[in-house]
Amino acid sequence: MTEPVVDVPPCSHLDLIHDVRPSAAGCEDCLRIGGWWVHLRMCMTCGHVGCCDSSPNRHATAHVEATDHPIVRSLEPGEDWMWCYIDEVVLEPG
Repeated sequence: MTEPVVDVPPCSHLDLIHDVRPSAAGCEDCLRIGGWWVHLRMCMTCGHVGCCDSSPNRHATAHVEATDHPIVRSLEPGEDWMWCYIDEVVLEPG
């Protein structure tokens, strides 16, 4: 007998998405240390703005690792995707 197929959401952390505002106009941590960034990501749990993994300091990933806040959204103009670090999936607006 085969198991029934269950429609599972692509991300099991959607409940951690909140209505947040960006914490800064750029990477919060780079601004503090005088660093620079390539692209910006915003934590969807608390609003922390960090730099992407193409940036030298990778502050968005560092924030995820320090806080267990798994979902970030791109803050780049024209982009509205999100990424779950734990489930490793891109989330597109519905």
